[in-house]
Amino acid sequence: MDMREDLYREFEAIVGPRNISRDKSVLETYRCMASQNSAHYGPYKVRTPFPMAVLLPGSSEEVQKIIRLCNREGIHFKASSTFWSAQGYVSADNAVQLDLRRMDGVEIDAENGIAIIEPYAIAGVIQAEAMKYGYTCNIQGVGGSSSTVASTAGWQGPGPSSLFTGTNYDNLLACEWVLPNGEILRTGSLGSGDGWFCGEGPGPSLRAILRGGVGTAGDMGVCTKMAVKLAPWPGPDHLASRGKAPAYKADLPDNFRCYTLCFPDWEHWAHGVQLLHENRITYTSHRQFNMFGCDIKGAMVKILSDENKQLCDLPELLEDPEVKAATQDMHCDMQIVLAGMSEADLAYKEAALDEILRISGGHRSQFMAEKEIEDWALLYFIRMGRKNLNYVLCGSYEGHFGLARTNYYLAASLVEEASALKKHWEETTPYLAKVGGNSSMGGLAGIGGGGGVSWEFFAHFDSFDDASVKGVAEYFGETNKWMGAKGLGGCMGKVNEGSRRPDGYDRSQEELNKMFQYAPQPGVFTYQWKVREAFNPNHLTGTYYKTLEPSAVRTDVEGAASIFI
Repeated sequence: MDMREDLYREFEAIVGPRNISRDKSVLETYRCMASQNSAHYGPYKVRTPFPMAVLLPGSSEEVQKIIRLCNREGIHFKASSTFWSAQGYVSADNAVQLDLRRMDGVEIDAENGIAIIEPYAIAGVIQAEAMKYGYTCNIQGVGGSSSTVASTAGWQGPGPSSLFTGTNYDNLLACEWVLPNGEILRTGSLGSGDGWFCGEGPGPSLRAILRGGVGTAGDMGVCTKMAVKLAPWPGPDHLASRGKAPAYKADLPDNFRCYTLCFPDWEHWAHGVQLLHENRITYTSHRQFNMFGCDIKGAMVKILSDENKQLCDLPELLEDPEVKAATQDMHCDMQIVLAGMSEADLAYKEAALDEILRISGGHRSQFMAEKEIEDWALLYFIRMGRKNLNYVLCGSYEGHFGLARTNYYLAASLVEEASALKKHWEETTPYLAKVGGNSSMGGLAGIGGGGGVSWEFFAHFDSFDDASVKGVAEYFGETNKWMGAKGLGGCMGKVNEGSRRPDGYDRSQEELNKMFQYAPQPGVFTYQWKVREAFNPNHLTGTYYKTLEPSAVRTDVEGAASIFI
């Protein structure tokens, strides 16, 4: 949809002529396939709509003026920073896209151990700045090149170090928040004029409305600045690296160790993970390299940690007896980093790990203890800088299963069954690429007292082949049924299916009502409807925020089977 000339000039007056565009070639770059990490359904070739214009605001005040103008004219808007998924893109024709890349400030408050950040401050930069003062930050699982504000205010934000550093939703303190109606709200101590150090006290809070348990995916306005808690960093004030991409390695002091822990079976694995969680000795803890497939991860580690090796070396490495034995040994594995705050602290953590392995029947992988591999893995987990490796083996992939709603033992007992389901589809259909066995991966939960592991699997496919696209959609239907039958909730490959229509546009409220009218706990969705009506009365920011009109709630048993999962 074209924008009126007078309206375009009003937007231009807010951000300046260099920071707005309606050029079609520019607008095309602000579209994405509506599937990736957002609305997992076919056809994957569907793209998000064209925005009428793209604006690059440089301050909270400019964001406020843009949103007020949008409310006046009934124009939809969506703000994004690093554009990781379709959740950050517009979902209507009469919409403008806000690109927040000009807002990239990072300020470290060393006295209070916090970072005050803007939306385009990526986690890797925040960490680098924090290390100068003896701190580090949680780097969300999507990697160090993604926005911390986005995963704190708009999505979930767990990472491999969350057991030590906290998850991003744990770490949110005071924030500056431009509401969907154009008002600026300053939360916590900031709202009282006392700085950024504190969010809310105990009990209900504005944080619950800004992000809740999962995040509102940009549907509740724009968080333009926030403070996040930092964690102690017992390393140098900067990370010196060596090597060539992707085989970068770190030379860190002797108070750091990186281990791969191996267990004889999944029950022993779950026991080991339980003890690691309860004793909280790890700096990072993640089942990471299985993302390539359990049958080839040893060979992939060899390739990625050696600057002289390439993917074409994979067939030869798969025949190497040492690599074969190591890969088999790591079938039930977990990578961890120990960081000693002192010599005594590291000695305690090593002794505790020895006892955990003794009790759970685990051991350290000697293959992964090779110095060049350990140094590579150590830097990988501290920086989380190369998440693009998910794309190495195929052009498109989607995460699915997500056995995160349960405890370690139940998830671990089902991982082989889930793997068998994926393998069956790989071998009996042409839709999924065979990429090296099950790709179950995930980290220790960051929540206190225990919790689930992610157990995300990857389905690799050809997004330009209709048969592959539709076949993967059918496969996700099967994984969703399997998850439901096991009492695990819905498959993560389907969880955002209702957020956009299959054509990439917003759902209507009537469609959302049909999805959630038979929900076992409809009060969740009616509460969110009331919040949306209060904070976003003109409904200008998308439908990732799941709502149900109170008058649409149904209780008749006959219709209960139609609930959207």
